[in-house]
Amino acid sequence: MRRAASASAYCSSTRTTASWSGASSRAGAPPLQGGGRILDGIAAERELLHELRTSADIVLDTSALNVHGLATAITELFSETGPVALRLNVMSFGFKYGLPVDANFVADARFIPNPHWVPALRPHTGLDQDVSDYVLEAEGVSNFVERYVLALEPVLEGYRRENKHYATIAVGCTGGKHRSVAVAVELSRRLAQYPRVTVTTTHRDLGRE
Repeated sequence: MRRAASASAYCSSTRTTASWSGASSRAGAPPLQGGGRILDGIAAERELLHELRTSADIVLDTSALNVHGLATAITELFSETGPVALRLNVMSFGFKYGLPVDANFVADARFIPNPHWVPALRPHTGLDQDVSDYVLEAEGVSNFVERYVLALEPVLEGYRRENKHYATIAVGCTGGKHRSVAVAVELSRRLAQYPRVTVTTTHRDLGRE
């Protein structure tokens, strides 16, 4: 692979093209192949594209790249800011309203004592400091959040390698008002500290009651 500061790249792979053409031969021979072999068609195509290849600043050999590797190579060559940031949406929700259909991960916060049963906290939400303190200071919650974030670390790195740039992490409690909201905010705060990660926080069912 040759790299240069440039505005154009030419991608080429005889081996991959030949393999693909062979696998798809039942659909009919490529037009440039005519009555010859697959490689004859590839050679004719290369001749037609010769001028484009010679004018390119970069010639990228894709023979050993899958679709994810190709996307990574293109990003590294042409992105002004380097690897694309991973965008995370941390979403609170209420189980009684159903699971979020777009969630990649779902955490269950119903193991935490419910502020709903505390009269002074019931009218408030997980966005209020008193409810947040009650939830996050409950036994086992800090340990849960810390371990959950650590468990996500290799996933986030894997997403970057596979050029997956968006994921939704859902946190649920019964109604989506107290526990899930407080935990989602804390998860967002911790995940936002990772490099090349941008985090948004949404509360799907807050105010639904």
